[in-house]
Amino acid sequence: MAQRVTLRKRQPYNTTSSRRRIVKTPGGKLVYHHIKKLATQPKCGDCGIGLPGVPALRPRQYATISKRQKTVCRAYGGSRCGDCVKSRILRAFLVEEAKIVKKVIKSQQKAGGRK
Repeated sequence: MAQRVTLRKRQPYNTTSSRRRIVKTPGGKLVYHHIKKLATQPKCGDCGIGLPGVPALRPRQYATISKRQKTVCRAYGGSRCGDCVKSRILRAFLVEEAKIVKKVIKSQQKAGGRK
C-alpha cells in the first residue's frame, strides 16, 4: 500500500498558492514540499516585451535587491525597452521640427503678404 502524505499547511484547497510536490526524504519518508509561484519578467509599458537586464522576481523580492539591479542606466530604464525609448525620442524630435517648420512657413506667408 502507498504511504500517506499529510499536508504541511492548514490550507486544504488546491490553489495556485498551495501547489506542492511529493519528495522522498533521506529517511525514506514521503513529504510535501510547497512550491512557490513562478516569477514573471517586468514588461515594457509600451510594447509589452520583457525588459532585458531586469531580473524576474516575485514583487516582494524587488525590495531586497539594490536599485542598480532593478533598472538599466538609460532614460526610462527599467520601465521601457530601448526600442520604445528610441521611438519616443525620435517622435519628440519630429514634433519639435514640425513646430519650427510651421513657424517658418507662417513667417514666410506673412512676409509674402506684405509685398
